[in-house]
Amino acid sequence: MDGGELAVRLRARDHGAAAAVLNLVENRTPPARAAAAELLRDLSPAALGGEPAAHVVGVTGPPGVGKSSLLSRLIAEWRSQDRSVAVLAVDPSSRGSGGALLGDRARIEHDPADERVFIRSTASGGRLGGVAPATRAAAAALAAAFDVVVIETVGVGQSETDVADIADTVAVIVQPGSGDVLQFLKAGIMEVPDVLVVTKSDLGGAAARALADVRSALASLRDGDIPALAVSCLAPPTGIAALVTALDAHRAGIDLADRRIRGRRRQALREFAAEHGERGVRALGGQRAVERWLDARDPGLDVAALVDALERAAGA
Repeated sequence: MDGGELAVRLRARDHGAAAAVLNLVENRTPPARAAAAELLRDLSPAALGGEPAAHVVGVTGPPGVGKSSLLSRLIAEWRSQDRSVAVLAVDPSSRGSGGALLGDRARIEHDPADERVFIRSTASGGRLGGVAPATRAAAAALAAAFDVVVIETVGVGQSETDVADIADTVAVIVQPGSGDVLQFLKAGIMEVPDVLVVTKSDLGGAAARALADVRSALASLRDGDIPALAVSCLAPPTGIAALVTALDAHRAGIDLADRRIRGRRRQALREFAAEHGERGVRALGGQRAVERWLDARDPGLDVAALVDALERAAGA
């Protein structure tokens, strides 16, 4: 199926097209890349007449913190509100196959017969930003059809900031007694969260201390009121509805178009620099000159179109 046909299906909110979309954007053959570019053009804000209405949520944190368990509970809560949900779970790449190593979708609980839930594991491709190369394209496409699109990052713990340029709202997950707060302070990841979540609140005093620590860290590093919440995924779960409310409140309080436009421009610069190196950036006058050049482009252009324009400007 070509990109144009898939775009029509997604615009009609045909959730059954999601698997074909993921297969297409992950296929790196020249015909597939051309079809994926057509798909993204037809689903760009310029083509849609505005930003897709989906709430794109990034979920990040170190391995073993309970991201998959939390997502299982979040999916149940969103579905209880009749929202459709797509989850892109980014896993480490297998050295042998190049595919997703852990298969996160196998750990996320959901009703497999529910056609309004789509979960896909994708390989990180060795990217240190915690996000697979095709994740941005997949999230942009699925945002046209689903109410919520979740990007669960690979979980390396200290370099997962790329998701902030893709997601409308980023939730950073930590657990009691793990030392995550100190590590995140060192790594600068406390600049990332829009909502901070302490899991395993059923641990009592340890969870309360972790929650106090993260609130103190946020108060010292961030302006504004960044919510920090404690949740438990054990049955019966607690704090999940409050977390969804906090995620929604953040989304309602931002200039969505501005956040997405800035994110697309930063992604375009990163992708251009990754492909053409520092020499390519210097050919356009350096990073600040490229940033100013991008700021002057049509705000409705998708990342692929911005990268193409940069390549033409650089004569690449």
